[in-house]
Amino acid sequence: MKKEYEIMKEIKRLKSIRGSGTELISVYIPAGFQISEEVARLREEYSQSSNIKSKTTRTNVLSAIEKIMQYLKLFKETPKNGLVVFCGNISRDPGKTDIELFSMEPPQPLKVNIYRCDSTFLLDPIEEMVEARDTFALLAMDGREATIATLSGTHIRVVKKLNSTAHAKVRKGGQSARRYERAIEESIEDYYKRVGDAINQLFEQYQFKIKGLIIGGPGPAKENFAKSNVLNYQIKILGVYDTGYTDEYGLEELVDKARDLLEEQEASQERRVIERFIQEISRGGLATYGYDNTKKALEANQVSTLIINKDIELERVKYKCNSCGAEFEKLEQNGHREEKHSCGGVLSVVSVDDAIEELIDLADKKGVETIFVSSESSYGKEFLMGFTGIGALLRYK
Repeated sequence: MKKEYEIMKEIKRLKSIRGSGTELISVYIPAGFQISEEVARLREEYSQSSNIKSKTTRTNVLSAIEKIMQYLKLFKETPKNGLVVFCGNISRDPGKTDIELFSMEPPQPLKVNIYRCDSTFLLDPIEEMVEARDTFALLAMDGREATIATLSGTHIRVVKKLNSTAHAKVRKGGQSARRYERAIEESIEDYYKRVGDAINQLFEQYQFKIKGLIIGGPGPAKENFAKSNVLNYQIKILGVYDTGYTDEYGLEELVDKARDLLEEQEASQERRVIERFIQEISRGGLATYGYDNTKKALEANQVSTLIINKDIELERVKYKCNSCGAEFEKLEQNGHREEKHSCGGVLSVVSVDDAIEELIDLADKKGVETIFVSSESSYGKEFLMGFTGIGALLRYK
């Protein structure tokens, strides 16, 4: 979770950058893509960018592309999940140029290959990955074949493909209609059972932390499967949708049709967590809030779930007084800095540490789940305003 938090911080910083023209470059390189091909593509963009009319914009774009090409020479191949590079003039002074490069490995395998030059960085693809908290199971099926996959954010990972032989049976002479129908029924039952067993195994591998199953496909087989008694009782079917295919295209169509359902599931998880947190706090139960209390609970192995508002910025700043030499630490929000000491002396900053990152790092080391909540919902706002945006559900007190 620490890696995801670091990416969230970088996204927040990149969002604040605005180019004076279309001079900010975003490059998305998929996992396994040849670096040499990307460099060749950038050379073409460099050549085309030489025609930009504005001299300042042209100079900045060419400098940024050149810096990206030099950076890519450091790689023999892409990192495991691909590579994202942002580069451009980030100076807010029109008279100065500051070409900076930022790069990151996505938290999930990247599938798209993108080059974009604009007045802002293209952040949506990476932002969607980071915001994803839950994993769902997908099933696209008809009477002949089934494809099982997981969905995490925008990443679909195919787990297994199965085929049915039920409708491939040929009726032989002398076989009664009833015996033939029964053979077909048994084959269908066997097909449903094999699909069900594969899904049960998938949920077991994830220790039943998958949020639920979404089913799609053409024809009645998906509804019949949903009604069959082949799934583990702990598996919740979240929705059944009509799709035209049962392969990877069918999975993508299924995700598109279930988008409202998926958003609702994400929101409901946030609501459930905050509701439980507030209930525990109101009765003096298994919950705590605030940086100091939460950190103490983490250090004492009391925490089951760490809850962080994704918009909060909290730093632990160490100061030194230039007059009396006193040193002390203070938690500061949103970049606020103290300037004067109580003795009247001027304070200088000795060090700055991200307090939220420290909590997440501690949670990772203790094996504690971290959940980020937004400020968009009423629950998220209440958690931020009433409980400092930092809290925890406890195993014990």
